[in-house]
Amino acid sequence: MSESARVTRTGSVLTHAVLVLGAVAMIGPFVWQLLTAFKSLPETTTVPPTVFPQEWLWSNFADVFDALPFAQQLVNSLIVASVVTVGQLAFCSLGAYAFARLEFRGRELIFALFLSVLMVPKQLLILPQYQIMSDLGLLNTLTALVLPGLFSAFGTFLLRQFFATIPKDLEEAALLDGAGRFRIFFSIMLPLVKPALAALAVITVMHSWNDLLWPLVVNTAPATMPISAGLTSLQGQEWTDYPVLMAGSLMASIPMLLAYLALQRQFVQGIALSGTKG
Repeated sequence: MSESARVTRTGSVLTHAVLVLGAVAMIGPFVWQLLTAFKSLPETTTVPPTVFPQEWLWSNFADVFDALPFAQQLVNSLIVASVVTVGQLAFCSLGAYAFARLEFRGRELIFALFLSVLMVPKQLLILPQYQIMSDLGLLNTLTALVLPGLFSAFGTFLLRQFFATIPKDLEEAALLDGAGRFRIFFSIMLPLVKPALAALAVITVMHSWNDLLWPLVVNTAPATMPISAGLTSLQGQEWTDYPVLMAGSLMASIPMLLAYLALQRQFVQGIALSGTKG
């Protein structure tokens, strides 16, 4: 074996070793969560900790439904995530198309100001948003969870970058044929940005599903909480039933795993292509 081939092989082995270690670090917490969901409470507090449960307790999953309105909170999360995702896909795509394709005075300045919103910490917006929801009488409602997330500066930026990669010849040909802006947008542009829409959909769904701070602030009634906020009630000040908590977290993560697996190809393609041209 030549020296160059030996160096190449050594580099490949090291690369795969690093990737394997990274994969183990990523999947390790999920495996631990899965195993803990089947343990008894004393097993989770033993020192040194046990890896596999002595007895596989399926009753922990049933206890989740006794500890909180899990089914209702799961439905709440599905509703909120679905409505927020549809809203962002609609509003962000319209805004992105305008910034990428329409010529109007001050477009670049407005877009720069628009992007400056990304620099504002989300926590600074909680108090004014809470005051607005309170004045509208929307506290402890699903509407309060949906309204602040219907539009996203990041989503607009992501789609705007993708719209900018589409050749202008297609749009000009459609205009010569008499098509209006809305016809061009819905019939030509949107089908060409499906990967970016899928990427934004996955990002939005996961963010909405995992959002914790805003639901805890605006909704205090268990029946109106999403599952992310509901699971926090299983953590007590003096003790926590970790097997039940892990069982609930495991069931709550299944919809997101299925959504990501279904849209994985479009998600990767959208992220890869959205920044190739701006």
